[in-house]
Amino acid sequence: MSCLFGPVPSRRYGRSLGIDLVPMKTCCYDCVFCQLGLTPKTTCERRDYIPIQTVLAELEAWLAKHNEVDMLTLCGSGEPTLHAHFGEVLQWIRTKTPYPSLLMSNGALFFDPDVRRDAALANRVKISMHFWDEASFQATVRPDAAISFEQVYEGWRKFREEFRGLLDIEFFALPGLNDSPEALSRVHQLMAPLRPDTVTVNSAERPPADSCVRAVSAEQLAHLRSFFGTVACAQQAAQPSEPQPYSDDALLALARRHPLTPAQFARYFGVPEAQITATLQRFADADPYAARALLPHEQS
Repeated sequence: MSCLFGPVPSRRYGRSLGIDLVPMKTCCYDCVFCQLGLTPKTTCERRDYIPIQTVLAELEAWLAKHNEVDMLTLCGSGEPTLHAHFGEVLQWIRTKTPYPSLLMSNGALFFDPDVRRDAALANRVKISMHFWDEASFQATVRPDAAISFEQVYEGWRKFREEFRGLLDIEFFALPGLNDSPEALSRVHQLMAPLRPDTVTVNSAERPPADSCVRAVSAEQLAHLRSFFGTVACAQQAAQPSEPQPYSDDALLALARRHPLTPAQFARYFGVPEAQITATLQRFADADPYAARALLPHEQS
């Protein structure tokens, strides 16, 4: 399977070509809200999950044929910084293309100086902050046993001192876990020293890993976005300038990495929604990500 996917329509970053460096659900966390489902086994092991030459060869081939994209983004099936040579991908983008790079990371490994050094090669870095102490860290992201809240936050603080690009922070609102006035105040206080360029507030639009996770109301979401200030999240996702080539494999590959509703998949590929739904239903028994795409979403 290709490590490239998209370009996908992103509400924050326009047309984004995804670069997926690790196998499905290879992550340091088992977040209760993850749109890709549960993490079977968390890990902090950094290695060449996909040979770096394979990744760069795919990027070379893509660049020779395409030029309609706003961002090249390290993201997808798991945590990209777990790939031992993710920095080489960012360096390749910086030297070989005219496009900005984005690292979408949970930031869990930023306590490692090597990870911070390589992450700083990105033009933009997005990290996730939904917690304020060890108890909330455990409750919201269920981390690997090798990492702690203090370790993660100290890594972020050091990274911000070293990084000269744009830093985005995502806060995922979880009713009953991190949306009380006290919780919000403590998260906000911890964000301040990190000096984020933008803060994005999100809620459960797609089926989460833990079925107990609920979406916040539109009114509460608006309140939270106002509370945290600068918001990067536009209301409407950018769409590809023209429909992307459709095949069953292309649909399933995108469903595994960037879940959308059947209607959104139909717009993305330029095919009837009924065809998308029928294909997802046909593969649902064998592919959990096809099945997840058919579950009710909070928003389209």
